[in-house]
Amino acid sequence: MWIKEMKRYTMNRKNSKRLYRAAENDEAWKMMKNTKKCLITIVICLIAFLCSASIGSVIIPGTDILKIIWHKITGAGLGDIPDTTVSILMNIRLPRALLSFLVGSALAVSGTVMQSVLRNPLASSYTIGVSSGASLGAAIAITSGLTLAGASVLAVPLIAFLSGLLTVFLVIGFTKHFDRNLENQTIILVGMVFSLFVNAILTLVTALSQDHLQQLIYWQMGSFSSKGYIHVLITAFVLLLGIPALIHYSPELDILTFGEEQAKASGVNVERMKYLLITISTLLTGISVAFCGTIGFVDLIAPHIVRRIFGSSHKLVIPMSALFGGAIMAFSDLISRTVLAPRQLPVGAITALIGAPFFAYIYFAKRKEKV
Repeated sequence: MWIKEMKRYTMNRKNSKRLYRAAENDEAWKMMKNTKKCLITIVICLIAFLCSASIGSVIIPGTDILKIIWHKITGAGLGDIPDTTVSILMNIRLPRALLSFLVGSALAVSGTVMQSVLRNPLASSYTIGVSSGASLGAAIAITSGLTLAGASVLAVPLIAFLSGLLTVFLVIGFTKHFDRNLENQTIILVGMVFSLFVNAILTLVTALSQDHLQQLIYWQMGSFSSKGYIHVLITAFVLLLGIPALIHYSPELDILTFGEEQAKASGVNVERMKYLLITISTLLTGISVAFCGTIGFVDLIAPHIVRRIFGSSHKLVIPMSALFGGAIMAFSDLISRTVLAPRQLPVGAITALIGAPFFAYIYFAKRKEKV
């Protein structure tokens, strides 16, 4: 009897070790696959950025781009590269390519967080009014001719940014008044009502401002033209604050995707976490809308693509969404300024034309799989 027990114990121990090794190997395999996917994503982003900086009315080879950047950093010689090429790259192409990539990253990360917090695949900061609020603020600033001392270039973006934030805080405040638990559906419903109301005011302002009609409509469609390094630096600063903060709270985001009851049972302060995550997402979307106008679908497409490729862990989904969003926006901006060159199309129209059917395919394909 004692010998049988020892044999059973030995067999169980061997099986446990075998299962543990199998789990370890499986985890290592997943990590290796994710590493390869991350490297491929980085390569795609580099290609998107180089194409955005290279292609236009004047084609600038990738080697020349690297030489010019290296020249600006170290003072090395340029060889036979003309000064006009240097000027085009440094003053027009590079800031535009950088800003389009950063804005795409900000929108994609914001969409990722909002979809997880509100547990809705169609949710984004636009859903709760940041876009309509920022558009109204920009319209008021443009029509009234408001300026800031020493920073007239930033007057419209700053007012748009603050208006977008104010709208979202009003949405959360009203939601809190009607629903102390800040239920997701209540937030979305109040956000939609506010968006419709603010859009109605925006329509009135636009209709009554014939002198600024073209500027208002073009701003609302989204564009990266006439943007400089000051816009790049401010957007990069907000991203460097927002993305690490969201990655820090990725465990809470993972838990929130399973539902509020599960999150509360795990010790997460759901109300406080919602406030915090929605505020950070609104900051990311707000700075993007303030500088470039309303650009849709990137915040919906990128998170869905990333989750299909990398899984649901936000520690990986957030940075990968930033990269995918940046690449999508860089390619979209490239199409917007080259397809009918020298005329430029609103980048918001390009992202909608590409994104709407693509997102519909992903969303309905997923529903079909469930059925």
